[in-house]
Amino acid sequence: MVVDQTREAARQLLAALTPDQRAKATAPFDTPDHREWTYLPGDRPGLTLAELTADQEQYVHQLLELACSERGVGDALAVMAAEIILRDLPDVGATGGWQGTVVGERYFLRILGDPSGTDPWAWRLNGHHLAVHVTVVDGRLVFVPNFIGSNPAEVREGPYAGRRFLAAEQDLGFQLLHALEPAQREVALVSPDAPDDILTRHDPVADPSLLHRGIAFGDLDGDQRDLFTRLIDQYVGRAAAPTAERAWADLRDQGLDHLTFAWAGSSEPGAGHYYSIAGPSFLAEYDNTQSGANHIHSVWRDLRNDWGTDLLAAHYSAGGH
Repeated sequence: MVVDQTREAARQLLAALTPDQRAKATAPFDTPDHREWTYLPGDRPGLTLAELTADQEQYVHQLLELACSERGVGDALAVMAAEIILRDLPDVGATGGWQGTVVGERYFLRILGDPSGTDPWAWRLNGHHLAVHVTVVDGRLVFVPNFIGSNPAEVREGPYAGRRFLAAEQDLGFQLLHALEPAQREVALVSPDAPDDILTRHDPVADPSLLHRGIAFGDLDGDQRDLFTRLIDQYVGRAAAPTAERAWADLRDQGLDHLTFAWAGSSEPGAGHYYSIAGPSFLAEYDNTQSGANHIHSVWRDLRNDWGTDLLAAHYSAGGH
């Protein structure tokens, strides 16, 4: 079971850390900054990846591989690769070997609570353009909020020229927009100007009222719905299969027809553009406006269960601690 494997990987990681490392990496589950996060540059609470030995690193990779799909792991590692390219650093750290690297110093590991017990606990990996949050409650694993960004989105010069990051999030968005009939596009296009970032930013609790409605899934035809579904899966599919399947089940239970797609900004790549997908609990945002529209921010959130909120409420109401 993934939850048990996640628990064991976290336990093994903690056992492999030195006392000083463990003190940096751990905090109580109810620590006051439990829901504080950011995708901007800067320090975070926790242990930097640069402080890990090669043996300790393997447990971080295990945690990522248990929480994320293969694509999700690749996306997380690609964020670090983009940091290397952005700063023209040697190509180290993106697939391991973080210790002693500049990139490793920009990403922080933290474990909240005790993975050895039965109470809720969490682990997270945070840094510039990366926020992997995993919360474990009563045998369930929650994957949101999940943020992935990249600067550059496309490498335009040097030895990596032509490499793209988060390409499908961009391409499928444009494909869906262009698949709309003129009357449909008029509904979906909520502004000629894209916002300068995702609207929910890194707020601990996402506010759906910030988003425009756009066009509903129920107002699309078969091919358009297929594109919309594929776009949603770029976000849901970052999670490992059990979590992604549960997220899709929740979406279908709530009714796909209630999902909406809103677009702002340019209808062609190369200029600032933005889209959002919103439903009763699902929320995804994508923004590419900064650095000459070559700098992507993308996020998946659950309005009811970010940080495991719904599961924690049920846990505590049942007498859990």
